[in-house]
Amino acid sequence: MTYLWLKAGHIIFVVFWMAGLFMLPRQLIYVHPAAPGSEEEALWAKRMGLLRKIILTPSLIVVWVLGLLMGIELGLFAGAPGLGWLHAKLLLVLVLTGFHGFTVSQSKKFAGGERPLSEKQLRMLGEVPGLLLVVIVILVVVVRYA
Repeated sequence: MTYLWLKAGHIIFVVFWMAGLFMLPRQLIYVHPAAPGSEEEALWAKRMGLLRKIILTPSLIVVWVLGLLMGIELGLFAGAPGLGWLHAKLLLVLVLTGFHGFTVSQSKKFAGGERPLSEKQLRMLGEVPGLLLVVIVILVVVVRYA
């Protein structure tokens, strides 16, 4: 029963985290044309900061804590067999965590008036979490039980 509660919480916070990862690149696109130092840039900087502080970072932490607790329940650290799917998932979640860190750093640069990425690059970046999510879900739902 503990595992099911961990899993439910994990899924709930993955949804919150993914929502934030979909929103932040879109907010970067919106702030891109704003003049550095303008009121519009300040407004988007505030919004991005709130997104990071209220949704992204707390969700990331809860996802990792609950995910690792589920891993313990499954025997990940005890050498249980048949967990190749979980190793692959963890690798992709590490990549997603890196993406999280990268977009957070970009949002801070944008809030400071820098525009290191083009709008086209930002639009392409916005697809990354969705693609990773597709592969992760397939690993957990299909590969795990294959």
